[in-house]
Amino acid sequence: MLKVWKWYQNCLAVHPVKTQIISSGLIWGFGDVAAQTITHSTAKKHRPLDDEDKELKINWKRVATTSLFGFGFVGPVGHFWYEALDRYIRLRLLLQPKSLRFVATKVAIDGFLFGPLDLLVFFTYMGFSTGKSVAQVKEDVKRDFLPALILEGGIWPIVQVANFRFIPVRYQLLYVNFFCLLDSSFLSWLEQQQDAPWKKWFTSFLDLKEQEGQGG
Repeated sequence: MLKVWKWYQNCLAVHPVKTQIISSGLIWGFGDVAAQTITHSTAKKHRPLDDEDKELKINWKRVATTSLFGFGFVGPVGHFWYEALDRYIRLRLLLQPKSLRFVATKVAIDGFLFGPLDLLVFFTYMGFSTGKSVAQVKEDVKRDFLPALILEGGIWPIVQVANFRFIPVRYQLLYVNFFCLLDSSFLSWLEQQQDAPWKKWFTSFLDLKEQEGQGG
């Protein structure tokens, strides 16, 4: 394990962007395999399956699609995001690194900007990658974005406090990617739930707010 870590450190030092892209793509792909496994296991518990459906069959096209999100967005954007965020707070806001204000500001900016953007791009990309129309993608985003944002909003700030307080900037995306192993499983699972009953509460809440706005 120590040799693997030293090898990764060397790759990161020599090819930082390429290393972040490759590791992100692999982790997100593995996360989708985990999501399909969880979804299949849950389906077996809640409803009877045909004989041919009882055995887990990984949809490798979906794995590739999810992995490309890690390669094309999380890796490159995450690499530059964490470097730029750290530089901005240190040099422009002049906050002392590792201080309470420094960490809190980082967590707040990351949560309000990168978190929602990441979810929006993920659900939009997954929709278009399956051949859906613009109208269908909009409905999917409306259905999935708010539940994901609320559920993740209670977890990621805690993850990022530890990240920004204790992890060097060059390793922050790797740290996040390990949690993205769970997050990609969750997002893939969420996207596959389609119109699950528990999601309708969120969409009905949005519809109610829209009606109130129009009525005002």
